[in-house]
Amino acid sequence: MSEVLIQEMSKYFGAVTAVEDLTVEVQDGEFLVLLGPSGCGKTTTLEIVAGLQKQSSGHIYIGGRLVDKVLPKDRDVAMVFQSYALYPHMTVFDNMAFPLKLRRCPRDEITRAVEEAAQLLGLSELLERKPKQLSGGQMQRAALGRAIVRQPKVFLMDEPLSNLDAKLRVQMRAELKRLQRELGITTLYVTHDQVEAMTMGDRVAVLNAGLLQQLASPQEIYTRPASIFVAGFIGSPPMNFLPCRYREEDGRPLLDLEEFDVELPAELARWLKAKPVPDLLILGIRPKHVQVHRDPLAGAVAAEVQLVQPMGSEV
Repeated sequence: MSEVLIQEMSKYFGAVTAVEDLTVEVQDGEFLVLLGPSGCGKTTTLEIVAGLQKQSSGHIYIGGRLVDKVLPKDRDVAMVFQSYALYPHMTVFDNMAFPLKLRRCPRDEITRAVEEAAQLLGLSELLERKPKQLSGGQMQRAALGRAIVRQPKVFLMDEPLSNLDAKLRVQMRAELKRLQRELGITTLYVTHDQVEAMTMGDRVAVLNAGLLQQLASPQEIYTRPASIFVAGFIGSPPMNFLPCRYREEDGRPLLDLEEFDVELPAELARWLKAKPVPDLLILGIRPKHVQVHRDPLAGAVAAEVQLVQPMGSEV
C-alpha cells in the first residue's frame, strides 16, 4: 500500500503562513491534484511530502509509515520538477539510470529498467542523445523516465507541463494519465492550471492562501463548489457573481437583483428557507448557462452584447 496522509500539517515562514492545518489523504493508486493560484502553498506541500522542507506542525505518512524524520532519499518517492532538472553532460540513458546507479544496482538490471521505461515513453531511439539535443516534450519524458525507473511508492509532480507549448501540453496530459494508470503509482500532482486539474485528477484539492477550500472529484467541484473562491476559480470563462436578496411575491420565491428578478426552483427555495437566510445573497451564473435571444422572451433580461469570442466548438 502506498497511500499518502497529510495530517493537520502547517508551514510558517516567520510571520508568513504558507500552509495551515492541511489534512489530505491520497488513496493507494490515486491521481490527486493540488490546484490553486501562485502562493497558495501547493508546492510547499509537495516539498514537505518529499522531505525537502520540514513542516512546522502536523505529520506526513507514506504507506502507513510516519516519515516526519525520514530523509528524502529514504521516503521512496520520486519527484518530477517544472525545470526537468536533467544533467546536461549526461545522455538520456545516463540521466534515467542515475538513481539506480546511486543505489548500486547491477548493470544488467539498470539497462533493463531504463530500456523498459524508454519503450513506455517513446524514448528508445533517443537514449544516446544529450538534453540539449531534445525538444521540450522529449526532455519532459526523460525526466519522467528517471522517476519511473526507480519504481517508487509515490510520484510527486510539480507543474511538470508548464514549460511546454499548448499542443504538446494537451498531448502530455493524456500521456501522463495513461502512464499513471498503467503503472498504478500513487501520484500527487501540483498545478495552477484548472484544465489540467479537471482533465487529469481522480480528485482535486483546491487551495487558497494556504487553506484547503474543497477536496472532491472534478465534476463535484465544478457543479457544487464549496465556496465563492472555488466557484470563481474553476471554469473558463469564470462564473459571474451578482448580489441579490430573497423575497416572495404572490407566493413565488424570488431573488431580487434590483434590475430584474430570478424565480427560484421550488426545491432550491425550500432548501434556502430551511436556513437562516442572510440579508445579502450571492447568485452565481456560469456563462454557459446564459442564452442569447434576439427577441424579447418572458423572464428574459435586456442586455447589450459587447464582445463575441469564436472558439470553434463554442462561441
